[in-house]
Amino acid sequence: MSTIEERFSAVLHGSARAWRLAIDRRLRHLGISQSSWMAIALTAKEKEPPSQTRLASRVGVEDPTMVATIDRLVKAGYMVRTPSATDRRVKLLSLTESGMQVYRSVKQEADAVRGELLAKADPAVLAIVTGFLEQMQSDIESGL
Repeated sequence: MSTIEERFSAVLHGSARAWRLAIDRRLRHLGISQSSWMAIALTAKEKEPPSQTRLASRVGVEDPTMVATIDRLVKAGYMVRTPSATDRRVKLLSLTESGMQVYRSVKQEADAVRGELLAKADPAVLAIVTGFLEQMQSDIESGL
């Protein structure tokens, strides 16, 4: 028999994976991979152009993996690299107009999936679970 902690970690991992796969299925028509649409969406949501390292961290992949993804996005005309004004080793990322069009499609489909998946959720329970997960993420990111 599993403990509640084991069940929680299994369902957290499984739910996050299933969520991404549900969105991925809806985005197949765009012809881009999950790592590509995640990189596009996270870049679009940043206040300032992120570095490749920051984007890799946000997506949850190693730098070399992110570089390969960014290479594909640059080649496709969705993203551009620009040198940092403060550190010539750092490349900052931004979306082209084509990349922004892909982001708008990603956002529209992700919003639809989110609406469908959360349609039956009790708003009070959703608020509690969201707060708990935000705190857990913050604790993990601060090194606890």
